This record gives sequence, structure tokens and C-alpha cells, in this order.
Amino acid sequence: MGTWGVAISSNDTYADIYSEFFDLYNDGLEVAEISVKLIRENQEIIDDLEESNNFWFALAKAQWECKQLEEDLFLRIREIIESGNDLEVWRRLEAPEKEIKKRKDILQRFLLNLQEERPKAKARKKKIIRQPAFEKGDCLVFKLENGNYGGAVVLEAVHDTEYGYNLIASTRINQENKPTKNDFENAEILIINYAEWDNKPNIHWYSPVRHKNIIELVEKIDVMEICHKYSIDRDLYGHMGDFGIWFIGVANQQFESEKTKLRPTKRLTIKEMTKRK
Repeated sequence: MGTWGVAISSNDTYADIYSEFFDLYNDGLEVAEISVKLIRENQEIIDDLEESNNFWFALAKAQWECKQLEEDLFLRIREIIESGNDLEVWRRLEAPEKEIKKRKDILQRFLLNLQEERPKAKARKKKIIRQPAFEKGDCLVFKLENGNYGGAVVLEAVHDTEYGYNLIASTRINQENKPTKNDFENAEILIINYAEWDNKPNIHWYSPVRHKNIIELVEKIDVMEICHKYSIDRDLYGHMGDFGIWFIGVANQQFESEKTKLRPTKRLTIKEMTKRK
């Protein structure tokens, strides 16, 4: 169970179900329709004794916030709490009794909260549609701390979504002259092994939410062909929103580390990442 605290919401299952509920709610679906969909698509969680309660807690809280808490669901929550079922789950997972006592108090407050009439239903949020900061194939250059030019390649651009992601790969470009398209096409991906990093390719999904802070530091110098199509659901690279830290800063630290530490033995080229797979 991915749990980080005793609060009702302090676990992965609750966070995922609650978030998905309001994603669908903000898309215009009705509460009853969302509830049926979540129950239908999460039977594995519902059948898991360690996770089931967290699913029902999240669904109940979401319904309550919409002023549409179903009576059957409220009775289910009351049974889980008053029977001590949830506390037994925590005991089976060998949680300390001190935490179990805190959990019991929180469950009682949660139950009382569900019995209160919410003054107003939660309003639907209008989603902000974002466009990516760069286009697929863009060759990006920036200055490194050593005075040389560094570079990164945009492997994918996701248009017309809530996040506007680019998939960007750092390169090992580290040269006095501004790199050309040919330099990018023949570059290696930056593999990082400084500090505690263990031969990790520096490739990330980049959100443009803070892009305006670094726009003057990055220049597009050309465009290269990317034959492979990357998917944010399938290609599970990390997500980040700070180009200055994760591309420029990481390149600076890796090249500085290599003055006293051997560079990574792992090799990965831009050509390997751009060809059709």
C-alpha cells in the first residue's frame, strides 16, 4: 500500500481515484456516471483488502464535495469505520499502535464530515489547454558554465492538452562553436553518473508552465527529423517543469564531475532515439 501518512488522503489509491474523479467531473461527466465508471474500471483495487477502503473513501469524499453522496456509499463508509475494518487493515500491515490511534480519530472525523451538509457543490474547473514550448525535432542550444555550448533535442511535442508536454533529450554537446544540425544528428545522449545517479539518460517530459523563466537562455538553431512517435502514456520518462535545472544545470554538473570521475560507460545516441522503431 503506497501510504505516507495516517490522513484519509495520504495514500496512492485515494490520490489517484480522487484525481481521476475530478478530471472526469471537469470534463462534464455527471457524478453518477463517473462513479459507475470508476467502480467498473477499478475492480482489482476494490477486491484488494489493503486498498479497497481507500477507494471507497476517495469516492465518498468526491461525491460529498459535489453534494451528491449516495446513501448506499455513506452506509458502506460508516460500516468500514464503525466496525474497525480499516484499523484491522493497518494492524495487518504492522502499523504502530500510535499511528492506528491517530487513524481512528481521523476516521471518526471523516465520518462526521460526511454527515454534514456541504454549503455548495464544488464547481467544475475549466481546463487550461496548453501548447508545448517547442516543436518536434527542434535542436536547442544553451550556454554552459564553462563557456561552451550545450544542446538538447526535442523528441516529441504534445499539442492541445492540459499539460503541453515536450519530450526532450540532453546531449553530450560541449563545444566552443555553436553546434549545427549535423552536430546534433551525430551527438550522444547525456548519460549522468555524478553524485548518486547511476548511468541515467537525461530524458524528460517537459511542461511549459514555467518556460517564460528560461526563454532567453535557450535558442532553436535547426530542426531534425524524428521518425519515432513517442507517447506520454507509453514512454515513461520523468516529468519536470524547470529546463534550467534539468537540462542546463544537469549538463553543467555532469561535465564538471567528469573532470575527476570517469564518464559513464553506457552509450546512447540521438540517432537511436530518432529512428523508426
